[in-house]
Amino acid sequence: MSQQGTINVAVENIFPLIKKFLYSDHEIFLRELVSNATDATLKLQHLARIGEAKVELGDQKIEIKVNKEAKTLHIIDQGLGMTEDEVQKYINDIAFSGAEEFLEKYKDSAKDSGIIGHFGLGFYSAFMVADKVEIITKSYKDAPAVHWTCDGSPNYTIEEAQKEHFGTEIILHISDDETEFLEESRIRELLNKYNKFMPVPIKFGTRTETLEKPEGAKEDDPAPTQEVDDIINNPNPAWTKQPTELESEDYKNFYRELYPMQFEEPLFNIHLNVDYPFNLTGILYFPKMTNDLNIQKDRIQLYQNQVFVTDNVEGIVPEFLTMLRGVIDSPDIPLNVSRSYLQADGAVKKISSYITRKVADKLKSLFNDDRKAFEEKWNDIKIVIEYGMLSKEKFFEKADKFALYPTVDGSFFTWDELIEKIKPTQTDKDEKTIVLYASNQEEQHSYIASAKAKGYEVLLLDSPIVSHLMQKLETSKEKIQFVRVDSDHVDNLIKKEEEQISKLSDEEKEALQKAITETLGDSNYTVQVEAMSSDAAPFIITQPEFMRRMKEMQATGGGGMMMGMGNMPDMYNLVVNANHELVNEIHSTKTDKKKQRLIKQSVDLAKLSQGLLKGEALTEFVKRSYEMVK
Repeated sequence: MSQQGTINVAVENIFPLIKKFLYSDHEIFLRELVSNATDATLKLQHLARIGEAKVELGDQKIEIKVNKEAKTLHIIDQGLGMTEDEVQKYINDIAFSGAEEFLEKYKDSAKDSGIIGHFGLGFYSAFMVADKVEIITKSYKDAPAVHWTCDGSPNYTIEEAQKEHFGTEIILHISDDETEFLEESRIRELLNKYNKFMPVPIKFGTRTETLEKPEGAKEDDPAPTQEVDDIINNPNPAWTKQPTELESEDYKNFYRELYPMQFEEPLFNIHLNVDYPFNLTGILYFPKMTNDLNIQKDRIQLYQNQVFVTDNVEGIVPEFLTMLRGVIDSPDIPLNVSRSYLQADGAVKKISSYITRKVADKLKSLFNDDRKAFEEKWNDIKIVIEYGMLSKEKFFEKADKFALYPTVDGSFFTWDELIEKIKPTQTDKDEKTIVLYASNQEEQHSYIASAKAKGYEVLLLDSPIVSHLMQKLETSKEKIQFVRVDSDHVDNLIKKEEEQISKLSDEEKEALQKAITETLGDSNYTVQVEAMSSDAAPFIITQPEFMRRMKEMQATGGGGMMMGMGNMPDMYNLVVNANHELVNEIHSTKTDKKKQRLIKQSVDLAKLSQGLLKGEALTEFVKRSYEMVK
């Protein structure tokens, strides 16, 4: 039986290519070898089920062993093993995939077997970390065991071996520059990362288990212990089960298993389960969100037949959902040859669309089933929903029925409810419905109070992307406009037909405007003298809606016409109430010094109300105020 030969590859030496180009990270070798062991085990289980393999399977598992002194790493399975011919076919002919051949041969009965392999190259990832690799394998068929050895060149040896039980043992002789893979802590880390949910139990050493004390034992007697296999994986994770098999607590427990360092409970979950036109399972969780659009990302784990692939799921998961957490598993996801990342493919778009639709349907269901609970969660989930409304048109259409618009008073409206509520009082002279909003309830309190005094409803919209969403709504809805409460004085927020009569003539208003502008000496403020109700504030600082919103949109990723606006200084309007008693006093004051003093004090009060008075200007204001009350 003993023979020597040359591995059949299309290039003189594939090993340097494997080491340098095929795999982005050397640690992937363990994932690949454990995946192969899993395939061998699942194949034998399938053949036993259909009666083709007449063997006693027993308690099958995969075992990983480290021998630090011998500098070897062992991966041992109790799968179907290989004959000498099969070693020649599957090992020596690189890129022949045994998994694909098996699935083709048993395509009807093996459809749901969970077999992983696709490319037939995974075994050779071993040479990224090993100077020499051995295979000791015995087929479940009646054939001698085989010992295959290769030193990292295209040359190999095969000879007969002594092995009692069917299965395969891979022995890696770890190279001197890869000794990290002889550390048990490093191997455990990799098994937890890549193989935590493999469908076959994986043993890595033993652990001590405490048993119950026998009857009659004394209180201070130590409890008996025993050494048991340390199974490091969960072969039956929640996402592989039907939703009907799981309770709420099962989903929470699985979340803790995925994120052991995350102490907050998820808000709710969405169970994905589809088998046509593609196969996909998974569980997505909505965690409590912050307003940071970046910090939450890359927490969804992508698996292929329970093998971890990546936590960068952009492409298969719509971008707005990458802030969620959980697991997606699909054998139909197209991966590159090293199973490290997604390849562009039409199936990816279909899967992404399905996930978008499933999430939208779940949110609609939650809203319909318990609106009060949904409202209570709104601030924790709104950033995802608003992001989805901006980025996916189909999601926008569905979200129109459950997206909420909260008011400063704590009420929540859907879009249709909101328009029905405000249309009678907040329609301007051009038949446009004005949606008033505040972004900071404390800072804009006086403006909110003025608007509410007129009977207006004021929304509280404070997410970082709300400016983009308002722009989207204004272009997709008919005759509506968003206006922030501090963008103009209250009489101008919703312009009606009637106009206030000014106590000052046009010439007097122009003279007053000139005096205030010269006293102010600040190019960031545009002075406007307008006729307002006499009980409105004498001086009001507003920010023009258009300029402010464009700056906000560029700050959160806007482009085009907004380019460069983020670097422009903030611009303000100083609106002066021509009908207020104080303004009339300032106008009629003949002494320039007194007039300037009154103007400075009045403007500083307006700035102070907006948090715009700081530093030296604030110090001067305080000093001037004390002098004026002497």
